[in-house]
Amino acid sequence: MRKKSDLPVKTCATCGRPFTWRRKWARVWDEVRYCSERCRRARGRT
Repeated sequence: MRKKSDLPVKTCATCGRPFTWRRKWARVWDEVRYCSERCRRARGRT
C-alpha cells in the first residue's frame, strides 16, 4: 500500500491546481493533462 503523499503529482493545464495519480489513469498517466472532466471541457474557454 502506498501513501497518498508518495503518488506522482501533476498540475492541471486549465485551473493550475495540483492533482495526484489515480488508478484509472495508470496506463495513460503521461497523457493526462486535466484534473477533472470539468477542466477538460473548459479548456477552450477564458
